[in-house]
Amino acid sequence: MEKAVRIHPLDTVAVALAALQKGDSALGVELKENIPAGHKFALVPMRKDENIIKYGQPIGHADEDIAPGHHVHIHNLKTNLSDQLSYTYAPVSCKQEKAAPDIFRGFLRENGKAGIRNDIWIIPTVGCVNGIAQNLAKMAQEYCRGSVEKVIAFAHPYGCSQMGDDQEATRQLLADLCAHPNAGGVLLLGLGCENSGIDTITPYLGDHCENRLRTLICQDSADEMEDGLTLIKELIDQAAGDERQDISTEKLVIGLKCGGSDGFSGITANPAIGVFSDLLIARGGATVLTEVPEMFGAETLLMARCENEELFSQTVRLINDFKQYYEDHHQTIYENPSPGNKAGGISSLEDKALGCTQKSGDAPVKGVLGYGERVGCPGLQLLSAPGNDLVASTALAAAGAQIVLFSTGRGTPFGCPVPTVKISSNSALANKKTSWIDFDAGRLLSGMTLDELGKELYDYVLRVAQGEKTKNERYGIHDLAIFKRGVTL
Repeated sequence: MEKAVRIHPLDTVAVALAALQKGDSALGVELKENIPAGHKFALVPMRKDENIIKYGQPIGHADEDIAPGHHVHIHNLKTNLSDQLSYTYAPVSCKQEKAAPDIFRGFLRENGKAGIRNDIWIIPTVGCVNGIAQNLAKMAQEYCRGSVEKVIAFAHPYGCSQMGDDQEATRQLLADLCAHPNAGGVLLLGLGCENSGIDTITPYLGDHCENRLRTLICQDSADEMEDGLTLIKELIDQAAGDERQDISTEKLVIGLKCGGSDGFSGITANPAIGVFSDLLIARGGATVLTEVPEMFGAETLLMARCENEELFSQTVRLINDFKQYYEDHHQTIYENPSPGNKAGGISSLEDKALGCTQKSGDAPVKGVLGYGERVGCPGLQLLSAPGNDLVASTALAAAGAQIVLFSTGRGTPFGCPVPTVKISSNSALANKKTSWIDFDAGRLLSGMTLDELGKELYDYVLRVAQGEKTKNERYGIHDLAIFKRGVTL
């Protein structure tokens, strides 16, 4: 195996594929200091203030003169990024392959949407009834039968004491989840005195299956547990007879997310997800890329792939609105990656962003969505949401994703409201955390080709769509997090 990789011919740094020692030779360069796995070292001399190139793009500039063989990281690399920018539409030709749709076995809903699970969901309108929702879910498990395998309660702390756009976003997100096709039935559970009560949320539901929704206001019930179980039994009775049937991949929507990255994420896991994305889009499906702050530094590459100037303008607003959100809260826009990212070899936000956007493959951008908006067309979509793992993944589910692909170099056990496929960037993580990781992309470093790995991931996702359980599902990990942007009363 090679000791290091130069990702792009223009790169002035290489990434160590294993821990390298001072005096080792890699890619014709003698190392002048130890280089941890996933970290960068200089291939050529770089003067202070000169751009440092990785993925064929600047990831920052040298903060001092750097000689070949030296470690390049946060101690000698600084970001080039600044505040809000002006952009010019400069479209590039994008890969737009077409292939006959594939078939998976899923649940076709009355509104034409496709579900890959048939569970019963309990959605609280407000955090005050979280305990009721969780107790109902525990008590109702014994009634599951047929194709209904479990009842899941999604606790959250919001739904009251919110104002303005913050409150509107919470209402829309809860409504999106009530309409999600992975749910064979939904109990919308309210308290009765909250700002975002049942009567307030229902107008946000939009296109949903009315016969699969029940509502309960706890303050209006003499025994909310008894009444709640009665409604859940009704939902189970209705959904238990649902059967999987042949459905086209044109109805699949897959969310794309990364978290806890390392120096391999942009070399293995994220490019493999990019191949998957292109394969699904070619077969009529949709993929959704989010975590806008982790587009900073690579946004012009996505803007150039927008299919038309209107989508370009929407992408500019997507980026600049998120920067304004930072400024409104007096925070640094270009905060460096998390401690885990830095430890894994990520040195700047550009470094993270250029690796992160590998997940989008090569297809053109077909849609730009605000937080709480649902996917309305096939192809690659950009979704407004922060980088936080659970908040962004919940936003992907609310947008209509039946599955979220989550690449990681550090590992995490979490799961969002839909099956969450954890894809490791390195095989050591996959071998260590077998109860967390679903798919090992580190094999790209030991002989597999990128096309082979991407196709294997595509086949695996279709198996998940047909019922194969992800690790978060096997261990009963199903969480929800809402993007809180306003004051709390």
